[in-house]
Amino acid sequence: MPLVTTKEMFAKAYEGGYAIGAFNVNNMEIVQGITEAAREVNAPLILQVSAGARKYANHTYLMKLVEAAIIETGLPISLHLDHGDSFELCKTCIDGGFTSVMFDGSHYTFEENIKRTKEVCDYAHDKGVVVEGELGRLAGIEDDVNVADEDAAFTDPDQVEEFVERTGIDSLAIAIGTSHGAFKFKGEPKLRFDILEEIEKRLPGFPIVLHGASSVVPEYVQDINECGGSMSNAQGVPEEMLRKAASMAVCKINIDSDIRLAMTAGVRKHLTQNPSHFDPRQYLSPAREQVKQLVKHKIINVLGCDGKA
Repeated sequence: MPLVTTKEMFAKAYEGGYAIGAFNVNNMEIVQGITEAAREVNAPLILQVSAGARKYANHTYLMKLVEAAIIETGLPISLHLDHGDSFELCKTCIDGGFTSVMFDGSHYTFEENIKRTKEVCDYAHDKGVVVEGELGRLAGIEDDVNVADEDAAFTDPDQVEEFVERTGIDSLAIAIGTSHGAFKFKGEPKLRFDILEEIEKRLPGFPIVLHGASSVVPEYVQDINECGGSMSNAQGVPEEMLRKAASMAVCKINIDSDIRLAMTAGVRKHLTQNPSHFDPRQYLSPAREQVKQLVKHKIINVLGCDGKA
């Protein structure tokens, strides 16, 4: 089975009241952990790559890792560029075999965002690739995306119809209170479901995307802290809120920080308990297993897309 786009995935997810997990990948062990989990529960999958991850791992290596995952699992897998910040980057990924790209023009004016997003859409659609756009700005830090709290902005429902119509995007990332990174809230976690409901009314049947949706699993935070880390203020999005969003118009939920936490906790814990180990296979194997178990949990208990491949 070749790589697929998200069109059919999202149509089924919207109708079925569940979401597809979009898991960020950086290396072989993360790809293996994610895809093995999805295979065991028969779930469709989006593997997404940031510009920083693509630079770190090399485009060719990433493509071959994803190709191997398809061969090994037989699952419908989409390869997605996360937070593409230029037409050139999106074009390179499209030409290089990605089946989905995000153009993040959220830091531009509304008109400039439309202009630049449409340019990507026109090129991508001609190549059979789908495009995700963004309205509103999430706070937090993820790779090169760094938005201060005072610069964050909720998505304006009054703009979504015009944005979708004029750009031609296939899915829309919105800001309703999630944020990038592992330190998401200073007070009580809260998502603006009223905004999501209004957007759903304005765009019936249209797939919505949530970025910054890691839950910052306490178990992994504790393991990191007990092994010399310092993440006492880490706080994520409650999983029941994400499940509610998945039952509504949200068809794609991005998970990155939780993957990093699971991997890091696995490595730290193993090396703390086995300080003489120096073989990467010894400490990367339990880290890979933690990624796998995390993804299985998310698929079954948060996304609801198990058995939907």
